[in-house]
Amino acid sequence: MINVTKSFLPPIEEYEEYLKKIWDKVYLTNQGPLLRELETKLKQFLNVENFHVVTNGTVALQLAINALDITDGEIITTPFSFVATTTTIMWERCTPVFVDIEPDNFCIDPEKIEAAITDNTKAILAVHVFGYPCDVDKIQEIADRHNLKVIYDAAHAFAVTYNGKSLLSYGDISTCSFHATKVFHTVEGGACIVKDKYVSDKIELTKRFGFNVDDYQEVGINAKNSEFHAAMGLANLKYIKEVIEERKRVTDLYDELLKGFVQRPKNVDNLEYNYAYYPVIFNSERDLLDVINSLKKEEISARRYFYPSLNKLPYLKAQYDCPISEDISSRIACLPLYPDLSNEDVILICNIVKKTLREKEDYCLTKNK
Repeated sequence: MINVTKSFLPPIEEYEEYLKKIWDKVYLTNQGPLLRELETKLKQFLNVENFHVVTNGTVALQLAINALDITDGEIITTPFSFVATTTTIMWERCTPVFVDIEPDNFCIDPEKIEAAITDNTKAILAVHVFGYPCDVDKIQEIADRHNLKVIYDAAHAFAVTYNGKSLLSYGDISTCSFHATKVFHTVEGGACIVKDKYVSDKIELTKRFGFNVDDYQEVGINAKNSEFHAAMGLANLKYIKEVIEERKRVTDLYDELLKGFVQRPKNVDNLEYNYAYYPVIFNSERDLLDVINSLKKEEISARRYFYPSLNKLPYLKAQYDCPISEDISSRIACLPLYPDLSNEDVILICNIVKKTLREKEDYCLTKNK
């Protein structure tokens, strides 16, 4: 079975060395020494400030909205993302307002944001989809002009740099996911990267129930992560450059073999990428489904990521037309990508994709060149 993703695991002996430290100190959670060490090393690796490791990427978004005092208002966001981006807004009792995406990189279209702003708009929550950057300069210009906060869901953007600095450093707050399927993981986990020190201090307090010892200062939640998760992060961080290099190897081979058969995201200048996913767009939903079924017959998994377009969620109170997102979401899938995926398996996957498409009388190779 070839899964669409496979978690990287460090040598078990190296993880066990960290576990011995936990056993020696009997310190399991509550911002323990390994968690603090991980935060310090990640700040250094990413070259960012005001960095908080938290329970997961979804809680990171909730903390961001709360820390910026965004309550009972509208948040402009993208329909092309994992569902947590939208449901986090709703959990925080705010209203998601959807703006369509750019067709070349699948990120929110900044040219359409301003028309969606109302007197009740409080923030823009954009997503660096598959680790490709939003137009951060235009988004910030719009936010400054209308006095809006900017949150980036950067779940896919670990170790991505844009214009010479971490993509996580843009916006008022960026959030990251350290879920087991991500480029860098702590099994479960996430992070908030905060521009303002005051807001950062608020997150530090809020993630620990809102109190210091017996001094209750904020309405908080439990967003702490454990020493066991920190241990996995510390063990994995040693290998992150190797992991990214192997993901690049797989991506480059896919690019070579599938050129002319599928559409890929547009290249971005001044981007140092992490090769988080391998998304491909087909000519039609029928082509996509046929390819997925052909792969499935050979026990190979491809995922419709992201589907459906979030503006079509059944529990939304308002309806939004986002034709580009709806179209892309119907034709896009991610092919298997992980560090130890062999060249032979990549060749097998590509041969199945190409064979399936070639058998279609109406399939035009030049359409996706």
